[in-house]
Amino acid sequence: MIDAVTLLTIVLMAGVTYLTRIGGYVVLRNRTLGARATAVMEAAPGCVLISVIAPAFVSKSPADLLALAVTLAAATRFSMLPTVLIGVASAGLLRHFIG
Repeated sequence: MIDAVTLLTIVLMAGVTYLTRIGGYVVLRNRTLGARATAVMEAAPGCVLISVIAPAFVSKSPADLLALAVTLAAATRFSMLPTVLIGVASAGLLRHFIG
């Protein structure tokens, strides 16, 4: 069973991620955005998600570091969904086999 603090953390992280996605559009709803501003608006949620996985860069677990390397390699070749799937699968498999 998941404890209340963990559930609250997950819900708050999801909420913050969602708010970064819509926040800029709400604030700038009456303005015409150029291509550059639109690109920035679309990149903001990815920046928030990077802050969630950034602690993995300082992990001492060999399985996590290898999974991070596999995910980074996948990100250079694939779009977001396959990269996420590869990252989750590699983390699970490497944690199972390496520890």
